[in-house]
Amino acid sequence: MALWLLGTMFLLSLGAELLANNRPLALSREGVIYWPVVMDYSPALFGQKGTFVVDWRRVTEELSDNDWALWPPVRWGVYESDAELEAFPSPPDARHWLGTDDKGRDLFVRLLYGFRLSMVFALAVWLFSFSIGLALGAVQGYFGGRLDFYGQRLTEIWSSVPVFFLVLVLIAIFSPGLGLLIILFSAFGWTTIAQYQRAEFLALRRRDFVEAARALGASPARIIFRHILPNALTPLVTFTPFTIAGGITGIAALDYLGFGVPPPTPSWGELLRQSLTHFTSAWWIAFYTVGLMFVVLLMLVFINEGVREAFDPRARGVASPLK
Repeated sequence: MALWLLGTMFLLSLGAELLANNRPLALSREGVIYWPVVMDYSPALFGQKGTFVVDWRRVTEELSDNDWALWPPVRWGVYESDAELEAFPSPPDARHWLGTDDKGRDLFVRLLYGFRLSMVFALAVWLFSFSIGLALGAVQGYFGGRLDFYGQRLTEIWSSVPVFFLVLVLIAIFSPGLGLLIILFSAFGWTTIAQYQRAEFLALRRRDFVEAARALGASPARIIFRHILPNALTPLVTFTPFTIAGGITGIAALDYLGFGVPPPTPSWGELLRQSLTHFTSAWWIAFYTVGLMFVVLLMLVFINEGVREAFDPRARGVASPLK
């Protein structure tokens, strides 16, 4: 259930522009259909001068009775400040369901887009780091010998590096961005899965089905990917929820410290920093941001419990072959 719920939330966030935007999804004006959500138009096309961005609310107000505009459920942009507010942050009301942040931007929209950024970052780090760890661990465990010895020394040295502080130094040197953060976290996040995959391959490489495949002339690549890997996926599947949760908290921590994605990119860490600044005067920022993070991390814990029970023979009532 938690997997389906989290997956649905992520799929909806991928189409965040269709759920929350200050542009209509489609607009018909004087017999011509426009698609503002996917295309940019010149303000001069709608008679607007002195601006580089079309004011779609003004365009909608000027439509005739025969024209129409289809808006998303939430008519606020992720970078748009509400100019009609007297002061911000403003509390939740009918205009802004969850209130606004300290720049007058809709909090629900910022949380929605921030969730997408967090999940994309966490999934990308999981994909790249696990791919590196799986490849290195498989090669070490299957071939063994000197390759395994020097590979283990490299893994031990790499895993002893203070990752978080090194990432802070590198981000301070280079321009921070989502791509750079994914590369840095992936480059230092493969060591744990590599050690577990190495152990699995060491245990499986002398099994009868592997020896039979080797005797039939199967290549090392075929033996690794066709015969051993399907039987060595338990650590990869088990650690996946923890890795994704670590990615979400990692990007939030960097954004909180100001070393993450550059502003005004929507992120949970930036909202957490705002909640600390306006803790007494704007309780809704901390409440909804921390609440959403708690729910997402709790769902990942439930997913991990489900995965553990699925791979645990005792939980499924399967008798151990040693008994």
